Amino acid sequence: MGYFEMALVAAVLIGALSGLVGSLVVLRQRTFFAQALTHATFPGAVAAAMLGVSIPLGAAAASVIIVGIMTLIGRTNRQGSQVASGIVLTAGFALGVLLQTLNPSLPVHVDSFLIGSILTVTTGDILLVGGVLVAAVAVLVLFGKEILFSTFDRSGFRAAGYKEWPIELLCLALITATVVTAMPAVGAILAIALIAAPAAAARLLVRGPVRIFLLAPLLGAASGVIGVLLSRALDVAAGPAISLVAAGFFLVAVGVHSLGRLRLRLRA
Repeated sequence: MGYFEMALVAAVLIGALSGLVGSLVVLRQRTFFAQALTHATFPGAVAAAMLGVSIPLGAAAASVIIVGIMTLIGRTNRQGSQVASGIVLTAGFALGVLLQTLNPSLPVHVDSFLIGSILTVTTGDILLVGGVLVAAVAVLVLFGKEILFSTFDRSGFRAAGYKEWPIELLCLALITATVVTAMPAVGAILAIALIAAPAAAARLLVRGPVRIFLLAPLLGAASGVIGVLLSRALDVAAGPAISLVAAGFFLVAVGVHSLGRLRLRLRA
């Protein structure tokens, strides 16, 4: 399989994964958390490059630390998750830039961590995202009812005798894994577009969480494939192209949704 064919396969898998887990992000209102996570994993990737170890491994290790820090800040008196996300977003990204500046002779291009380099993905990258996608599908099949119950009725979820933290931890783990696996394709900065935009578009186009979970991966995969094809045709970076296509799907969904509401008003 050539590099371009591998890029297309990676685009389909990463897009589908991002759309699927992005549905959790959008429905559970964790978009800002995911954005902070995408930026804050940047220093982990840079540190991994400095040490000569796996980039996804470094990003994953940074993610674990980041989630812990955000949890501690969020539980601090008179602080919240939005404050924690904002602090970690800026501090993490700044740390990555600092590490890059102090180590100008890194063996890999640090810019690829920021905007992605899907044309250089390896078989290992594809296997990793495929494994995470299978795990995400399994989690939703096995615990989908509990996740949706917790998402839309937290008080009822607790009253039914369930504990929230296992579900929250499970969702955070899926979001973290998705951010890490999306980094090779769209980079640390642009990953949030591929994660949030297809799910947000699906939420405007269809009703019901099940349909959102079905449509969002399709839009994510389409964003990946179209973005890669456009990057080749226009000779531009694939990461920004993929993100712009995902954003384009969202804008189209906004237009369709607004048109539908206008028609209903006119009929009334």
